[in-house]
Amino acid sequence: MKITKKNKKLITKYLVLFFALSSFSAIIIYALSKNMVYFYTPTQAINNEAPINLSIRIGGMVKINSVKKSSSDLNVTFIVHDLNHKIFVHYEGILPDLFSEGQGIIMTGKLINQNNFLATEVLAKHDENYMPPEVADMMKKDSEVFYKK
Repeated sequence: MKITKKNKKLITKYLVLFFALSSFSAIIIYALSKNMVYFYTPTQAINNEAPINLSIRIGGMVKINSVKKSSSDLNVTFIVHDLNHKIFVHYEGILPDLFSEGQGIIMTGKLINQNNFLATEVLAKHDENYMPPEVADMMKKDSEVFYKK
């Protein structure tokens, strides 16, 4: 096969396109991998399956009678468990309205060691039967008016 000037230009174009697409793909994959936050349970954290000092999410149930709020600042400590193991959580900030003991939550933050988690964000979960208090009050008033007629 004879390599002509036309073939050289075509091969060069294909090589440039290949390296451009490869570089673009590598940059996207690198950027996405840096922004990923993995979810773990307290059992996985205790069993060293969760990385220490990296941004992760941990979810579970807030243990009843474990929430301790500071009287001088916004520091809160509580225990999250998954029926097998428990983790002590330290959080500074305002907790969500749906946060309560015995409720499921998901937290974003860093694992300090196997038993302690420093949360930067706390998200409260609810089941499919949840209704915001305002809507529940409106429905209650509507039903009272309906039944009085």
